[in-house]
Amino acid sequence: MYLADRGSAPSASAAPGSRRAVPGRRPGRRAGSALPSTVLVLGTVSLITDISSEMVTAVLPLYLVAELGLSPLGFGVLDGVYNGVSALARLVGGRLSDRGGGSGHKAVAVVGYGLSALCKPLLLMVHSLPLIGAVLAVDRTGKGLRTAPRDAMISLAAEPGARGRAFGVHRAMDTAGALCGPLVAFVLLRAAADGYDAVFTVSFCVAVVGVVVLLLFVPRRAATATEGTVAAGPAVVAEDAAESAPAGPRAPVRALLGRPEVRRLTGCAVLLGLTTLSDSFLYLTLQRRLDLPGTWFPLLPLGTAAVFLLLAVPLGAIADRIGRRRLFLAGHLALLCAYGLLLVPSAGGAALVCAVLALHGSFYAATDGVLAAATADAVPEDVRGSGLAVVQTGQTAARFVCSIAFGAVWTAWGDHTAVLAATVGLALAAAVSARLLRRAGTPPPLASPSEQAS
Repeated sequence: MYLADRGSAPSASAAPGSRRAVPGRRPGRRAGSALPSTVLVLGTVSLITDISSEMVTAVLPLYLVAELGLSPLGFGVLDGVYNGVSALARLVGGRLSDRGGGSGHKAVAVVGYGLSALCKPLLLMVHSLPLIGAVLAVDRTGKGLRTAPRDAMISLAAEPGARGRAFGVHRAMDTAGALCGPLVAFVLLRAAADGYDAVFTVSFCVAVVGVVVLLLFVPRRAATATEGTVAAGPAVVAEDAAESAPAGPRAPVRALLGRPEVRRLTGCAVLLGLTTLSDSFLYLTLQRRLDLPGTWFPLLPLGTAAVFLLLAVPLGAIADRIGRRRLFLAGHLALLCAYGLLLVPSAGGAALVCAVLALHGSFYAATDGVLAAATADAVPEDVRGSGLAVVQTGQTAARFVCSIAFGAVWTAWGDHTAVLAATVGLALAAAVSARLLRRAGTPPPLASPSEQAS
């Protein structure tokens, strides 16, 4: 495991008005030339953890629908719980991590990763729908607790002008795990006599490794990059710089939403999330349209993960140059194209699968880490975890509603009508979001240390 600049330390003294040394960066070194060790280690933790979680996610839809005979509406409710119950937990995780200062981020993240790991063996012991739903809810609670503090550690360690790249690298490593997880599940389903039990057991063992890496290699308090030393691109300064008014170390949700940048980002995330289908529904739609065998179903997420892995870092760097909000909207246009392909009656076969999964992966590469980077620039350091949690909670809660609504429409009128409704809704949400972000005023640029001293 490579840990960049582990032994670097900032200069103990600096003349008034001079550039302050950035922790983990030599004087005169160009911003963004190397990533902090915190970003790389957290990426490794996410890689390992995603192998574990994606093993379960890859087989869960088919297991519930084919094995348990769940209706689309019933699956929509359970899928909504799986993806939406973490909404409130994100707020709790963000607030708790901010209250603990820099060291609180790691402590809350450890609890979240550990809670999710403990849920994996419980899937071996429960077989009824209510108990499975309860276990999945606890698992998503762990995900909700860890997401905001983890992203806060990344944003605090990375220099502001390179946050898009830092989140891109983290998401690429995370997606590498998402790429391996379904492969492992595919092999286990074909090789083991009781394939589902084997998937859940191996998933638990891998998750424990991720928690151990987090405990041993992530510093208790991550070094914070000095924002005044960053030569941010003009698009980032004009579009994503943090507002100057402090929010306070324990700012409530209302105070954070009182900040125009946070309010706009949250509103757009909610609007777009209301029409963003869950991965499971998208893969089920493909599987039913092409009548794929059940044993091949776990391989569908691989296409999304492969494209995400290839594009996460370059698109993160592009977001640092052209503006994160623009790329965030462009990613949803790629998702809109994927929905459109699902509605074309003449399309089919391998070409349809490749095109939809490529657009789906592009959507994630252009939105996932990019939204976190844009949010981090709009929130002060002392409430970074809470600010990230507010935006992520709005997005997650909206996707929870979308899963239930999509499942209900599918049950009542069929999958084609459900996809058509989602397509129209996403087009309208993207148009409104573009207008909201276009009306955003230009926030003040970041002041250099010499300007602050004067």
